[in-house]
Amino acid sequence: MRTRNNRNSIPKIRNNVLTSEGPPSVAETLAARGLDERRAAHADEIRRLIDAAYTVMRASGDLEPRVGDVVKASGLSNQAFYRHFPSKDALLLAVLTDGRHRLVATLRARMAKVDDGAPRIAAWIEGVLAQARNAEAAANTRPFAVHGARIADRFPAEWQASRDALLTPLRDAVAAAGGDPGRDPEWLYDLAFGVMESALVRREPPTRADVDHLIAFALRGVDRGGA
Repeated sequence: MRTRNNRNSIPKIRNNVLTSEGPPSVAETLAARGLDERRAAHADEIRRLIDAAYTVMRASGDLEPRVGDVVKASGLSNQAFYRHFPSKDALLLAVLTDGRHRLVATLRARMAKVDDGAPRIAAWIEGVLAQARNAEAAANTRPFAVHGARIADRFPAEWQASRDALLTPLRDAVAAAGGDPGRDPEWLYDLAFGVMESALVRREPPTRADVDHLIAFALRGVDRGGA
């Protein structure tokens, strides 16, 4: 009887070891830590490469930075570059996406500080034009303003996705202001970005009076659209 009980206890012990119940093993903990460290290292390399691309494009004013120049500015290696980006186009798409994500966050933060409706439309327009009024933002944005049509043609789905992300908070504000949330935001986008990109191409930042005039003009259009 004693022998049978010992034999029955052995599979139970083994099953407890083989199942995922209980705290992770030392091996699992170390493996997870290693994965986290690699993820953090890769994220740091990607961030450095994107920032380096901004630096090179600011210096040249061109949307076609040489991979070697980006790698040199990042302080990394060609191997690190191609570990994350199979081509220069992939890097440009990452830079475009990064810039638009930052702009969306900035616009939402501006809009959250004011009342809904017309004040948020004004905050959105002011935030877009700030890309041409702020020297650092203008330097980062100008290559995309100059070559925007090429980027839209090269990455149509991504370009539309970034446009939609920028339009979403504007649609809510237009609806709250009594405008047409279907058409008005599209036209406001084209108006604000057209003025911003034109200013960047001419290297003439909009004045405070220019911004106020554009906002007043836009709000009159939204008001008439709603009526």
